[in-house]
Amino acid sequence: MRASKSPLLSISLDRDGGDSLQAQIFDQVRSAILNSRLSPGTRLPATRTLAVELGVSRNTILGAFERLYAEGYIEGRSGSGTQVSGVLPEELLSARQLAGARAKASSRAGKLSALSRQMTGMNYRSRHSTPGTRAFRPGLPDLEQFPFQLWSRTLAKFWRHPPHDLLCSGDLGGYLPLRRSIAAYLGAVRGLRCRAEQVMITSGAQQALDIIARTLIDPGDDVWVENPGYVGLRSTLTAAGARVNAVGIDDDGLSVEAGRRLAPAAVLAAVTPSHQYPLGVTMSLARRLELLDWAAGARAWILEDDYDSEFRYGGKPLSALQGLDQSGRVIYVGTFSKVLFPALRLGYIVIPEALLEPFTEMRASIDDHPALALQPALHAFFEDGHFASHIRRLRSLYAARQEVLIEALRCEADGLLNTSPHEAGMHLVARLGPGYPAPDHVAAGCAAAAGLITPALSGFYHGQDKAEGLVLGYAGLSADEIRRDVKRLVTALRKPAF
Repeated sequence: MRASKSPLLSISLDRDGGDSLQAQIFDQVRSAILNSRLSPGTRLPATRTLAVELGVSRNTILGAFERLYAEGYIEGRSGSGTQVSGVLPEELLSARQLAGARAKASSRAGKLSALSRQMTGMNYRSRHSTPGTRAFRPGLPDLEQFPFQLWSRTLAKFWRHPPHDLLCSGDLGGYLPLRRSIAAYLGAVRGLRCRAEQVMITSGAQQALDIIARTLIDPGDDVWVENPGYVGLRSTLTAAGARVNAVGIDDDGLSVEAGRRLAPAAVLAAVTPSHQYPLGVTMSLARRLELLDWAAGARAWILEDDYDSEFRYGGKPLSALQGLDQSGRVIYVGTFSKVLFPALRLGYIVIPEALLEPFTEMRASIDDHPALALQPALHAFFEDGHFASHIRRLRSLYAARQEVLIEALRCEADGLLNTSPHEAGMHLVARLGPGYPAPDHVAAGCAAAAGLITPALSGFYHGQDKAEGLVLGYAGLSADEIRRDVKRLVTALRKPAF
């Protein structure tokens, strides 16, 4: 069956109203064009099709279309049917200009004052990079290495004859076979202790953070976050009404002592203990135990974001914080975006037993159940060994790329940027040399002008005391691209733009 390229027109007819059906159709199609719901060149449905859809005679549709044609809103082309005019009448253009002027005037008059207080401090721009740009975007995996042919076959195989019950509804926690695979994987690789029923599949890690914040935080509650730390987490907590307390990082990770001083009554501490973002510090065992003791004593919660724990290249591996927890205070969050590809939009929460019911109720109130189209394929990836093979391949590849980045900076930057190896992760922090004549956000702007994404380290800090540098992701670039783009970066930084 040949698919129609015509849009579905939303037309509601009042058969008992004063206006004729023909006039109502004319007015509503004209309004759709006027409000840009139908853009120039859009093909309209055939008059016979529209007559059947609306339950009116074809002559009624023809009369409305003839008036639209006469006034210049639509045009007919041989072999192409009826389309919205490419050149619109002056009346329409002037109406659009008037609407734009009114919108600007409303903005100037303070119409946005109705936004909630929680919107204060939202920082969307700092978390989103230029579409299509790869160098040196932090957290971007190597998309060329993903086995898309294998993935597409796995996806097609399942959905060729899917179970009927899967098409109608879903478990609030997600596809149970996948949850079993995740629980087994986390137990074997990260030392977690959990049942499949404690795993909740989410639409990426950001939704996981949102569910946690909505469930546990009341407006005015104190929370601890790492300083520097992930801006997206601070924004989510702020949106939930939390009073965010930025707790400093030292060589052992988040300072529990500093957190106690800042906010002794905090209800939650959010940490990245395996590989602190963005500094790369691994939280020591002593500090982990201290944080767990604080949570147990204060009856507070710990949010453990294990965002890139799969990529550890050396040193003694430490189990996840959740695996050390004896009091059930740790909520573990993971994502597949940095392991497979970002558009997958699959993450997960490992929920303490005591929180299973409230988390499930919160999930039901904001999201009926997670999208299931990709979950069976990911389960098959786990069970057939493809997931583990992919991780092993990337781990070796990323370790080599980190070495290439360090060597390229040593050869090309000549003291302009200084960095050192890390035992884990997908990015490095490069400190600006002492002679660099501007702050790191200016350096990041120079790089952006050259088409490079190098977030300023100072942008991850909360407060006045900030370290400076550039965050350089290397996982998504080949060795040759890293060498080439380091040269581009150095050239951009050395331009006399100050």
